[in-house]
Amino acid sequence: MSNFGALIDAELPVLLDFFTEWNEASTAMHPILRDVAAALGDHAKVIKIDVDKNPELAEALRIKTLPTLMIYQKGEMRWRQSGEQDANTLIGLIKKYARVP
Repeated sequence: MSNFGALIDAELPVLLDFFTEWNEASTAMHPILRDVAAALGDHAKVIKIDVDKNPELAEALRIKTLPTLMIYQKGEMRWRQSGEQDANTLIGLIKKYARVP
């Protein structure tokens, strides 16, 4: 993913989901992430990154467990967690960094 630096350098918080299609916990997060994206609208970005298609990035970020979720803002990692998370937890975390009314 050649534009990773530009992606995470955004003013808005960016929630990254590192996943694979063959990992059950990863695919279980897909509808949750859609809910998070819908709830936050233009106040944050939610981006899914398939580690099978981006192995160099996954290795550089030391992704060992799937799914791994990260929140970046202004190029800085603000939060990282492996494993499934619920929508309300993710929305609450992102709201700490976003300007959400």
